[in-house]
Amino acid sequence: MNPFIQDIKNQYKNGSVLIKLIFVNVAVFLMVNVIGSLLHLFNLGDGVSMFVNWLALPADFSILILKPWTLISYMFLHEGLWHLLMNMLVLYFGSQIFLQFLNEKKMLITYLLGGLSGGLLYILAFNIFPVFSNVLQISIALGASASVMAVLIAAATYVPNFVVRLVFLGNVKLKYIAMVYFVLDIVSIRGANSGGHIAHIGGALFGYFFIQQLKKGKDFTLGFSRFLDYLSMFFKPRKKMKVVYKKQTKTKTDQAYNNQKVANQKKVDIILDKISKSGYDSLSAEEKAILFDASKK
Repeated sequence: MNPFIQDIKNQYKNGSVLIKLIFVNVAVFLMVNVIGSLLHLFNLGDGVSMFVNWLALPADFSILILKPWTLISYMFLHEGLWHLLMNMLVLYFGSQIFLQFLNEKKMLITYLLGGLSGGLLYILAFNIFPVFSNVLQISIALGASASVMAVLIAAATYVPNFVVRLVFLGNVKLKYIAMVYFVLDIVSIRGANSGGHIAHIGGALFGYFFIQQLKKGKDFTLGFSRFLDYLSMFFKPRKKMKVVYKKQTKTKTDQAYNNQKVANQKKVDIILDKISKSGYDSLSAEEKAILFDASKK
């Protein structure tokens, strides 16, 4: 195998959840654009549009019901290189802080459920508000932005006063960075990418409420976490069973067993006598252990 490809495989296999998420996003981007370019060169149509039509999330329920997988696939799909780079940079930034205080599994859950929440809010908004009625059937959402916002807002909710050093601005608390992102999405809803900004808000709201409940000791993602564990076990290759031959050990004779039983009983009798004279508190730790073991037999 090519050393370069082998190195990439090793990086993915041994990398953190963050590295795996970045790899998947980059891999989908390359697949869409490389295959799309090849189809274009052979005059076989617009391959990029074909992938986008197949993987992007539609706002129209009548289209969504035929492509339910897009609720997940859309959060890994990017058309433009700049869109991909910005999302991966913010994901890396937010995840580095997130992973200092919470584990990788919670980060993966935040990414997936944050993206799902953003997608659902986008669909609901486009089906409820009259302003979107003219574009409902042609509107689609794509990109990891909702998932990225969920991770960033989750980190900021968990450690709001975490200080980040920004170029030209100096030290800034994480909560202010998160607030700026959130407010920009709200005021940008009237722009050209209304659906994208609504999805960002959905992801941000998930990240906020997830961490708020987690701080109270409540994790409402446990069911989804168990589902991920099941998927992990289902797709994990099964190891071949090894037959291990153990050396046979000699068993005790009846006489030896009876002698040991009598000796143990004598120890217990002595301890019980001690309890009757001086009380339980007078026993040593070893004597208490012997009495406890005897009570289980």
